[in-house]
Amino acid sequence: MGHSIIASCLVILLCGISTVQAATSTISGKVVGVHDGDTLTLLTDRNKEVRVRLEGIDAPEISQAFGKNSKQSLSDLAFGKMVKIVVSTTDDYGRKIGQVYVDKLWVNLEQVTRGMAWQYLQYSNDSRLRQGQSLAKAKHLGLWQDKNPAPPWDYRHRKVKK
Repeated sequence: MGHSIIASCLVILLCGISTVQAATSTISGKVVGVHDGDTLTLLTDRNKEVRVRLEGIDAPEISQAFGKNSKQSLSDLAFGKMVKIVVSTTDDYGRKIGQVYVDKLWVNLEQVTRGMAWQYLQYSNDSRLRQGQSLAKAKHLGLWQDKNPAPPWDYRHRKVKK
């Protein structure tokens, strides 16, 4: 009986692992639009436009301090370039949520390290993003030039209350 319980647990564990692996996918294409510092549009090789939200980060809103700088930074990194997106999910707005790579450069991390976005702690506990943000903050890069920058989630909340 002990062996059947162990075998059942092993089957459940393996099914769970395959489910997690199946949840991620990869898409590639050329970036044809940058909407802000954490959202872009990709044109796939099948000529399909896909809107992508960079996972684990939150960039300033365009109307917020450093919002335009953040958008320009993402544009400099990715616009017109071939990228690979490791997609983890789709959000309520139909955007693919994922990790964006230009060759071997992890764009999500680069935005944070440049001080052009925050690690979105509500959705990410990635230690590399945390380290990138600490580095940008220590060097007063980008949005960290302000003494007390307002995170976009606070900015959006205050805007909705008005």
